[in-house]
Amino acid sequence: MLRHRILVSVAKRVLPLAAVALLAAIALWPEIDSAADRGRVAFRRVLQAAPDALRIVDPRYQGVDEQNRPYTVTASVATQGGNEEVVVLEAPRADLLMGDGSWVYLESREGRFNRPTNQLDLAGQVTVHHDDGSQFVTDRAAIDLKAGAASGDAPVAAQGPFGTLTAQGFRLFDRGQVVVFTGQARTVLEGGQ
Repeated sequence: MLRHRILVSVAKRVLPLAAVALLAAIALWPEIDSAADRGRVAFRRVLQAAPDALRIVDPRYQGVDEQNRPYTVTASVATQGGNEEVVVLEAPRADLLMGDGSWVYLESREGRFNRPTNQLDLAGQVTVHHDDGSQFVTDRAAIDLKAGAASGDAPVAAQGPFGTLTAQGFRLFDRGQVVVFTGQARTVLEGGQ
């Protein structure tokens, strides 16, 4: 009888503890299983990757023109492929400081910058802002940063203190001091002094 009482007394304590341990194991099993999966390492054969192009985020290129006036070319992304002299730009922008302290700002959706010749070819909503309030928009423009000149044969629309103008192309000289609109042009002049 004494053995029976000891066995019942031990069973009263051990069986509830075993039941709690079994329920805890059932509840925690998914965590234990996923931890084992996280600890696994898989090796796969990887080919030697060689980059086709160098890609730079937020590049900045600074230089001076023939008359020592500074200019800056920036973009959101620059990609340099096989030709190391030409850089393809996404959302390029150019700041040009003029001799009298005024400035010209150019921007577009895409462009190509030839570093040795300082040629910037812009395409897609090319916008040129001048600090006198003039602005013109065209689809394509070629800019010679060293000479401070630009040109384009796509239709252009301009506006500013003078009024509005549309033309078939443009030629910009002396960093915007002289702008010649080419082809058929139409101008609406605002009344002035």
